[in-house]
Amino acid sequence: MVAHVLPDVLRPGLRLVICGSAAGAVSAARGAYYAGPGNKFWRILAETGLTPRQLAPMEFREVLRFGIGLTDMVKTASGSDAQLPREANDVQGLIKRIRRVAPGIVAFNGKRAAAVFYGVPGASLALGAGALSADFPPVWILPSTSGAAARTWNSEPWHALARAVAAL
Repeated sequence: MVAHVLPDVLRPGLRLVICGSAAGAVSAARGAYYAGPGNKFWRILAETGLTPRQLAPMEFREVLRFGIGLTDMVKTASGSDAQLPREANDVQGLIKRIRRVAPGIVAFNGKRAAAVFYGVPGASLALGAGALSADFPPVWILPSTSGAAARTWNSEPWHALARAVAAL
């Protein structure tokens, strides 16, 4: 079995699991989720109240204390979305991991991971609540927090997700 670039941060009873495409190059090098200098992930979690303070990337395991889990669609490769080998996508592995821990909501950080999950082009997906799938928690599709996506950044879907999580 090929080692995972970053470990899953999952356990039963989570309110929310956030799934990215894959660890970026900086995150893989540092061994921490969303560690790139331009990534807005940790800031938006605090801004929306999903976490009570802004965590540092190296504190990524702390999200469990706030009912949040972390995983990626691609666990065995790293880099930008354009660099990820198509065969590294592991939809069935993601589904198994999510069904095992049964969170209240699964949120995709960026359209790429959601597009792979649904098997559709990313351009066909709208931000916000996604289509329901049998035996799977409700899905949210969020703007990517990556620095590479900064010019299209919109925090409102993240705030809407936080309201949905608070209502669980």
